[in-house]
Amino acid sequence: MPEKQTIHRRILQLLHFITIDIWRITEYEVSGLKIHFYNLLKTLLLSFRRFSEDKLQTKASALTYSTLLAIVPILALLFAIAGGLGFKSMIESQLLDYFPGQREVLAKGLEFANSYLEKTKGGVFVGIGLLMLFWSVLALIGNIEDVFNEIWQVKKPRSYYRKFTDYFSLFLILPVLMIASSGLSIFITTMLSSLSFQQILGPLVTFTLQLSPYVVTWLSFVFLYIFLPNTKVRFKHAIIPSIITSIIFQFFQFLYINGQIWVTSYNAIYGSFAALPLLLLWLQLSWLITLFGAMLTFSSQNVQNYNFEKDTKHISRRYKDFVTLLITSIVVKRFEKGEKPLSSDQISLMYQIPIRLTKEVLYLLTEVEILNESVSEDENIRIYQPAIDINKLTVSLLFEKIDKYGSEDFKIDKKGTFGKQWKALIKSREEMMNSANHTMIKDLIL
Repeated sequence: MPEKQTIHRRILQLLHFITIDIWRITEYEVSGLKIHFYNLLKTLLLSFRRFSEDKLQTKASALTYSTLLAIVPILALLFAIAGGLGFKSMIESQLLDYFPGQREVLAKGLEFANSYLEKTKGGVFVGIGLLMLFWSVLALIGNIEDVFNEIWQVKKPRSYYRKFTDYFSLFLILPVLMIASSGLSIFITTMLSSLSFQQILGPLVTFTLQLSPYVVTWLSFVFLYIFLPNTKVRFKHAIIPSIITSIIFQFFQFLYINGQIWVTSYNAIYGSFAALPLLLLWLQLSWLITLFGAMLTFSSQNVQNYNFEKDTKHISRRYKDFVTLLITSIVVKRFEKGEKPLSSDQISLMYQIPIRLTKEVLYLLTEVEILNESVSEDENIRIYQPAIDINKLTVSLLFEKIDKYGSEDFKIDKKGTFGKQWKALIKSREEMMNSANHTMIKDLIL
């Protein structure tokens, strides 16, 4: 019994550590390899937790459906661009090489895409066909961007103009990159065969060529994670998640291609129809892998934002008012001294305020028009300055604006039935404000 109690206690301690205590550890308390280990553990914990909370498995299913609808239009658009550049046959062979596990489906898709392009060459169908083509492509990438924006907690998507220009720039560049990749492999192989010392370099070049699909997959994920979210994603935070995602993706491809018994069992059940459930399964798992990599990228870049997360969610009204007054006085004092404005990260770092709480307070202060948010010209980061005359900004004015922020338009009878309660509240607020009426925020000593 004592041993069971000890094990139970240690399990509870471990759970408490990974849910609460680890998020209270900052770089000010530990250093060296220890902080890197804690940040790695935080990143993984945050990724798995948010993957579940954000229901990314359901979003992967939705993207699977969207992808299935858009496969033929995307192939048609890709071939239309490649055909104009004279690379159509090379693109077909490249696609078959990139997705060896989907040769049967791709062959059918290529057939449908060619048929689609033939239909759009003349008649009334040309206008409708092109519109459907563009709409299908835009809809799919727009859906992917929406999911990525949800992961990154971005509320504002790209404008329709930017969607059109960015997405079709991608489709114009993609065939060129595919051909360049293929051409480089052919060039290296040809040069190798003409060299007299090919026996020395042969194994190395062969290994490099065998490694190229993994490198292409990795670069594709890096591009996807940096380009698609409508926010700034740092390259250094996308490298490791892209490597992990590409390895998992290639491993799954290997299992899929070599799982002949599993594929055969599907063929025995579904017959010639087996390609469809296998394609759906492949797309579903591919999107799950991709979205988990996107979540890893987000967690890697924003893990510090989740320090003191539980404490921030349960912060007292009094302490939040204190932090609000503190941040306001920091911004006002720097403005009065003519010092350089700070960003949310700089305020958090310099004054050891949790970054999540710092951003919440700064957002509130900009909404009530106490502070103004702008972008610095040299570093392209969001900085904060006073939005009103600092000689008129008092403590009472600050909290009066915060108290009145939000809606008060409800059906509760505050003038009749509950008039006494409303008047008591207003009176207590006025007494509190009057006591601090003459205290200027700029006069608070930092």
